[in-house]
Amino acid sequence: MKNVEDKNVWIYSETKLPTKFGIFRVIVFRNKLDDKEHLAIVKGEIADGSSIPVRLHSECLTSEVLGSLKCDCREQLETALQYMANNGSGIVLYLRQEGRGIGLGNKIRAYALQEVGYDTVEANHILGFPDDLRHYDVAAAMLKELGVHSVQLLTNNPSKVYGLEEYGIEVVDRIPIQIEPNPINRFYLTTKARKSGHIINLGQSPSSLKLLKEVV
Repeated sequence: MKNVEDKNVWIYSETKLPTKFGIFRVIVFRNKLDDKEHLAIVKGEIADGSSIPVRLHSECLTSEVLGSLKCDCREQLETALQYMANNGSGIVLYLRQEGRGIGLGNKIRAYALQEVGYDTVEANHILGFPDDLRHYDVAAAMLKELGVHSVQLLTNNPSKVYGLEEYGIEVVDRIPIQIEPNPINRFYLTTKARKSGHIINLGQSPSSLKLLKEVV
C-alpha cells in the first residue's frame, strides 16, 4: 500500500453532517493535482463500489451562497442531494472548480461581459479561456479512493461522462437533472445546450420536474 505522501489524492478529514436532506458523511480530500480541497458528500453505504449514483458538482458561490438566478447550480446541487437521500445511497463530489474552472474573479468578469450581450461561451473566449477549463482526474481519483469503480452519473453534461471514463471510472448510466428555467437563466441554459452540448429539455413544465434515468 502506498503511503499518503505517495498518493495524488487522499482523505484529510471526515464527519457526519445533518442537513435538510438527511444525514450525510462529508469527506474532505486533499490532493497534489490542483492543490484544492474537494468534498465527497456520501449517503449510505457504497457496498462493492459498483453502479453507485454520483453527481460531479462544481462550486458556484454566486448561486449556492448569494442566491443568483443567472444559473441553475444551486437547484442541481439540491436535486442531487435529495436524489441520494431518496435512493438511500450515493455520492455528490463537490469540486472547487468555480466558474467552470476559471475562478471566481474571472467568472464575475464574464458576468460583466454577459451584461452587454455576450453569452457565457463568448465571454470566456473574450477573457482568453476555452469554453470549459474543468478536468475530472481529481474526481476519478476521489472515487477510486472511496472504492468506487462504476457509477450512475447524475448529469446533463456528456463531457463529465467522457471525463470520468478517461480516468478509469466506468459510467454505466446517465441520470439527467431537469431544472425548470427561470426568465433570467433561460438564455444561459440555451447556450449550454446549443454550444456546450448539454442535454437539456427547456420545455419541461414545473409539475413534471423530476429525474429521468436513461442508459448512455
